[in-house]
Amino acid sequence: MSGRIVVTGATGNVGTSVVRVLAEDPAVSSVTGIARRLPGWRPEGTDWKSLDLAREGSASGLVEAFRGADAVVHLAWAFQPTHDPVVTWRTNVLGSLRVFEAVAEAGVPALVHASSVGAYSPGPKDREVDESWPTHGWPDAAYTREKAYLERALDAFERQHPQVRVVRMRPAFLFKRQASSEQRRIFGGKYLPGGVARPGLLPVLPDVPGLRVQALHTDDAAEAYRIAALSPDARGAFNLAAGPPVDAQVLGRMFGARPVRVPAGAVRAAVAAAWRMRLLPASPHLFDAVLRVPMMDTRRARDVLGWRPTRDAESVIEEFLQGMREGAGQDTAPLHGQSVG
Repeated sequence: MSGRIVVTGATGNVGTSVVRVLAEDPAVSSVTGIARRLPGWRPEGTDWKSLDLAREGSASGLVEAFRGADAVVHLAWAFQPTHDPVVTWRTNVLGSLRVFEAVAEAGVPALVHASSVGAYSPGPKDREVDESWPTHGWPDAAYTREKAYLERALDAFERQHPQVRVVRMRPAFLFKRQASSEQRRIFGGKYLPGGVARPGLLPVLPDVPGLRVQALHTDDAAEAYRIAALSPDARGAFNLAAGPPVDAQVLGRMFGARPVRVPAGAVRAAVAAAWRMRLLPASPHLFDAVLRVPMMDTRRARDVLGWRPTRDAESVIEEFLQGMREGAGQDTAPLHGQSVG
């Protein structure tokens, strides 16, 4: 038995999958899920604790929740509001620093932290980079700036607390059916009709230079988190992604649309205008960052963790689009389903 695992951000896209795979593992005696709003979803062997990491007073509650745990999996993250990055900084950066400090104070032997492909400095789209690629992010986007900042914070944490085994997961863009409504609200807005994901609706699809990314099913990412939390030899950074890379040609096949080359500047101008009018939650700064994230080499996760994705990227996107059309969700506050249009 590996005792108790604590998961922050346990009700979100990744958290629900991580909680489930841990709760199903006979090597885990119990799972404690931490979230700002407690869910109706209650897997067997899981208990819940309500904590808001953005609140300064949460530090003592974190230490209490972490005490006696064998590992902490830190997933808590806020994507909105993009118009007020100070708010996300309080949750994502200051909240994460509180988690790191509480891990040390509570004597937890392992910390598995959710970093991201977004932590990487701009990189190539025609070849893959390993975990040694610089992690300075794209400074103009809050998401990538915060992910990169926490990489530096973990550098310092590891020097100060060498007794803690630290793992940094750097996944590609994560999708699953149950998170489709949440992701539509976060990036497209709550009024975006799910029907826009229907094949055959659009005759053409913008083909933006540089818009080539990797994707991964959230359940496959959760399996890597499970292995890392339970494996005493797992430490350091791990890239997580499935093939093939997703670009306009791949999306064009899914939508039955013809890719048409469009300058990145024109698309960015449209995104910026919609964002300034608060019609689109996703910021133009994030659009800039996505155009610059590198392709990741996942051999280290395969060799060290023995991890393999079970779904290819195209099937992952297909599942997400189907869920978006159906308004799919789950019984947690972040993942509640919603059909629009």
